[in-house]
Amino acid sequence: MPTVSNSSGSQLSEEKKSRGLILSIDLGTSGPKVGLVDECGRVICDEFEPVPIYLLPGGGAEQDPQDWWQAIVKATRRLLERYPVQPGEIIAIGCTGQWSGTVAVGNDGCPLMNAIIWMDTRGAANVRRLVDGPLKVSGYAIGKLLTWVRLTGGMPTGAGKDSIAHILFIKEEYPEIYKATNKFLEPIDYLGLVLTGNYAASYDSIILHWLTDNRDIRNVKYDERLQSLSGIDRQKLPELRPPVSVLGDLLPQAARELGLEHGVPVIIAAPDVHTAAVGAGAVEDYQAHLYIGTSSWLVCHLPEKRTDVNLGIASLPSAIPGKYLVIAEQECAGVCLNYLRDQVFFPDDELSSGSKPEDAFALFDRIVSGVPAGSERLIFTPWLYGERAPVEDPYVRGGFFNQTLKTSRRHMLRAVYEGVAYNSRWLLDSMEKFTRRKLEPIRMVGGGAKSAVWCQICADVLNRTVLQVRDPIQANMSGVAFLAYLALGKLKVEDISGCVQIKHEYRPDPNNRGIYKELFGEYVQLYKSLKPIYARLNRQQVLGE
Repeated sequence: MPTVSNSSGSQLSEEKKSRGLILSIDLGTSGPKVGLVDECGRVICDEFEPVPIYLLPGGGAEQDPQDWWQAIVKATRRLLERYPVQPGEIIAIGCTGQWSGTVAVGNDGCPLMNAIIWMDTRGAANVRRLVDGPLKVSGYAIGKLLTWVRLTGGMPTGAGKDSIAHILFIKEEYPEIYKATNKFLEPIDYLGLVLTGNYAASYDSIILHWLTDNRDIRNVKYDERLQSLSGIDRQKLPELRPPVSVLGDLLPQAARELGLEHGVPVIIAAPDVHTAAVGAGAVEDYQAHLYIGTSSWLVCHLPEKRTDVNLGIASLPSAIPGKYLVIAEQECAGVCLNYLRDQVFFPDDELSSGSKPEDAFALFDRIVSGVPAGSERLIFTPWLYGERAPVEDPYVRGGFFNQTLKTSRRHMLRAVYEGVAYNSRWLLDSMEKFTRRKLEPIRMVGGGAKSAVWCQICADVLNRTVLQVRDPIQANMSGVAFLAYLALGKLKVEDISGCVQIKHEYRPDPNNRGIYKELFGEYVQLYKSLKPIYARLNRQQVLGE
């Protein structure tokens, strides 16, 4: 549902209006959200428009880029009807959204096929061949591994979900499309092309192509050795721009479709992981934030490039100039609750007792708050679509473990909340080993952060103080707006934390420490014990064999 801020912020003062608004576009997997944001990061008004996703055999996941644009147009038109703006009031446009996707566009800038999005694993075999060679470590030829780590900080992941895997898949399976492609663009950089006509990527959005030398954070560039290693043609890649720079001016045609003035500056895009950190106010070194949305991630900024191959963690270019970002991402988080709601509690089938309640998640919160910590030792593993971190495993799957005849739906619900938190604890353990310090407090954003009970569960399981950011679901919208104000010289990085308000602080409950320490240990052991079984069960399906 669209939202408008409360009465204290529903109307900007004349002073704030004179400073201008940012039109923030957040291209989520379920569809884009468009909003007007002020320089304090407050989302004044926003609209959402859904788009379909196409899941294909063999691990395919695609969307139509034209659906993205039409949805953005519809949402923006509705937004401006609800909150009319004066000429010149929108001073910039910023884009964020889903990362690790690929849009192949022709010479006319139009897509040549559906976009391959971050969920797609069809390029896994291509990556395995790319990284193969003698003297391997964890599946990577040592010489290639050292080259990637030294230059980029990381390496292509074997799951095939990185942009480089998508491009290699297209090159092998759709050679005519590869040949006709002018540029391969990330989804957010495709939006930049539509808005400005410029083919460009930011230092941070290009990372998962694994073709850039990231050692000089202020001068990231393509590396000839990596391009030669990959076999991807340099001319098919966009030019690189530094973060918080102006990509170009809004084109007349795009302006007409959106209902805006042409010539408005468009800021270079940044991925949602990066803008969530900014929107959470976690912009200083070693300030961590936990995002729980459809997927989840734990992130903090670092002052230097660093890699730990054993942990599978690296620091990569940030959306904040001069900084690196360390990212640990899990595939499924809030979507596990969606699954439980739609497929178990309120399915649309012969067993259905009626339509699902509109306030299902609020109802879930009330139920979960009445279930004892540990859910009577029921454990849920949230690996419904494989996993990225802290283990990269496309074969692993989710489930409930240790059920009894007394296990109720109430226990299952709380176990899902706790299972996502266990995986976040697993991420935290790896992250703290990597950063060599305790990360506390942890700011929490995303749809999951709207839930007080989930925030408390995270505080208890992580054994860390959790700061619930006010309006946590708007972190990406606020983050991209902050970046736009930085680009325009109207804000400084050190000002951002002070702009982000904390709604509530959650401290670990010592009464729950014992049960969660025990169950987290069993959670990790479940993965180690079941890993070979998952591989046997799911290898053929994942690889399309």
